[in-house]
Amino acid sequence: MFIIKFFHNKYFYTLLAFVVWMVFFDKESIREQIELNKSLKELNDHKEFLKEEIVKNNNAVNILENDTSELERFAREKFYMKRDSEDVFVIVRDSN
Repeated sequence: MFIIKFFHNKYFYTLLAFVVWMVFFDKESIREQIELNKSLKELNDHKEFLKEEIVKNNNAVNILENDTSELERFAREKFYMKRDSEDVFVIVRDSN
């Protein structure tokens, strides 16, 4: 008996309309908030990844600035540099 009176109450319908409006139609709907939170989490993860990459690159730069043998190794591997008395052969392998 109480349930029937509850469903015939005008406040119930007002509350139901408000909830439906907030979930589906409002600009800041619950669905939109969930999507924004997901996007925020992805951006924070990407930010952490980039911070780690910055630290790794800064360490590499410090090593290259302070160690001449490491700088020479880097130049030989990345830019195919050589000494005057050397020949460099680059082997390119097909991906097939």
